[in-house]
Amino acid sequence: MMRWTMTLLAGLLTAVAADAHEAAGQHGGRTTDVGAYHVELVAKGETVDLFVTNAKQEPVPAGGFKGAAILVLGGKATRIPLAPAEGNRLSGTAPMALGERPKGAVQLTGPDGATANGKLH
Repeated sequence: MMRWTMTLLAGLLTAVAADAHEAAGQHGGRTTDVGAYHVELVAKGETVDLFVTNAKQEPVPAGGFKGAAILVLGGKATRIPLAPAEGNRLSGTAPMALGERPKGAVQLTGPDGATANGKLH
């Protein structure tokens, strides 16, 4: 399992999507494109929140989504499951404090079962 996670993280960190971008989001986090969605990752303490919007920056209800943040913590790739919370937010808890800009990637599975990945810088 760890080998698969490391392979996924390495692939995501080296992949460069032509349409992906990163900017400050409305919640103070970093944004990137993940498939057909635009997401914002906000890390505070041990909490990881992922806000999902469509291409027009309109909130998309989180119900039916699954996600994971694969972040580098203490030099190791750590997979943090994200579950739907209120509104357009998925949330999870890391095993240690993250800092405001953890490096890694996010994986998002939509209600239709399609999975996409996005890289965080």
